[in-house]
Amino acid sequence: MTPSPHACKPMSRDPRIDAYIEGAAPFAQPILSHVRDLVHEACPQVEETVKWGMPTFVHAGGILCGMAAFKQHASFGFWKHALVVGEGGQADAAPGDERPRDGMGSYGKLASLKDLPPKKTLLAHIRKAMKLNEDGVKAPARKSAPKPPPEAPADLVAALNKNKAAQAAYDAFPPGCKREYVEWIVEAKREETRAKRLAQAVEWMAEGKRRNWKYENC
Repeated sequence: MTPSPHACKPMSRDPRIDAYIEGAAPFAQPILSHVRDLVHEACPQVEETVKWGMPTFVHAGGILCGMAAFKQHASFGFWKHALVVGEGGQADAAPGDERPRDGMGSYGKLASLKDLPPKKTLLAHIRKAMKLNEDGVKAPARKSAPKPPPEAPADLVAALNKNKAAQAAYDAFPPGCKREYVEWIVEAKREETRAKRLAQAVEWMAEGKRRNWKYENC
């Protein structure tokens, strides 16, 4: 039988993670130790490290999963969560249960070992994550929700109502350009500064100019 190209001797444990677990709240220590042991059981060749201040497990050249402890809960999750357990709901939810995850990680907020799925399920998820890394599968790109159109402050609305050209230009601007003007005006700390910015904004918009028009041809 040909050995897997990723099979190798078991990796040593990172002392920084030992220290992290020892420094965690008492309720979190058995949770962190348990999931750490399961990761090593499923993937003896896993590499331990610390990324973003949290214990992280690496396999086949990519992040496999990670864990963290907070004041009142702990978390454990897969780097490719959506591909391992499905996007959205709890990883251990019953079919048709659309409860949203209630914290970081793939299993929501963990306050005790009872909040984790059974050992068999966890091992299956870890092995699935391993296979994704071994096959070079990339994590799906996360789509950020578009920002809602900005709400113009009352003084800007009043000023635009008095200038048809500026109003027409403002209405034609995409949301991002409108937002630049709105934020520039409302961020003024003094009334005099706000009044000057408002007058300048209306003048520029009447000429069809965007807030940063001076830099567009640089």
